[in-house]
Amino acid sequence: MRLSHVLPVAALLGAVALCAMPHAAFAQEPGGLVAQNWSFEGPFGTINRAAAQRGFQVYKEVCSNCHSMQYGYFRDLSGIGLTAPQIKAIAASVSVSGLDESGQPKDRPALASDHFRSPFPNAIAAGAAMGGAVPPDLSSIILARAGGPDYVYAVLTGYTPPPAGVTVASGTYYNRAFPGHQIHMPQPLHNQQVTYADGKPATIDQEAHDVVTFLAYMAQPEREVRERLGIKVVLFLVLMTGITYAVKRRVWADISH
Repeated sequence: MRLSHVLPVAALLGAVALCAMPHAAFAQEPGGLVAQNWSFEGPFGTINRAAAQRGFQVYKEVCSNCHSMQYGYFRDLSGIGLTAPQIKAIAASVSVSGLDESGQPKDRPALASDHFRSPFPNAIAAGAAMGGAVPPDLSSIILARAGGPDYVYAVLTGYTPPPAGVTVASGTYYNRAFPGHQIHMPQPLHNQQVTYADGKPATIDQEAHDVVTFLAYMAQPEREVRERLGIKVVLFLVLMTGITYAVKRRVWADISH
């Protein structure tokens, strides 16, 4: 096959590969995970804003009591559909360390440009308060765990009584999705633990699905913009390859005659 024929085919295969990437990634997930339906998966995926807003509520009312999200900013909440006044009010309800006019430490209301506040001043304090187990930061938990959102969802919904003959160590809880099946974190989600403003039934499955959607967004707030740009670049390259090929044929046709 001549090089002039290979280039358009290669470009087309590249575009197809881009669309197939999420499926290849899923095939490498650890065994035992049940694939969930996530709106943000794939190159054309988008964050379900309603689900992400409910997930932020779950994070705020439940998860933030133990887990930090130190790389997240209040301003990032604009990406899940919250308005500037809403974000300002949410941030102002939290106190963060600052300085007064003389440079002395003083607490102040948080601003949209501030990071989310951690529940503990440092990892040592967190471990002391949580029986020696430091709760992981949730900023990029979706990216940091094999299986991504499916794994985090599975852990949140994986609390069950231990099977017959299985004894869990003191201070741990049985979780069918957690490696080793014994986890220090007590079951965080329960039915009707939050009251959704949109009237959505707050089952454990729904709460888990919503908070995972929110955490997936917070792990990559720029993901939708980046993927849309990537698709445009690929389409541009395919178009330019076609134009270049057509021009090449026209030029060589003129020369041959």
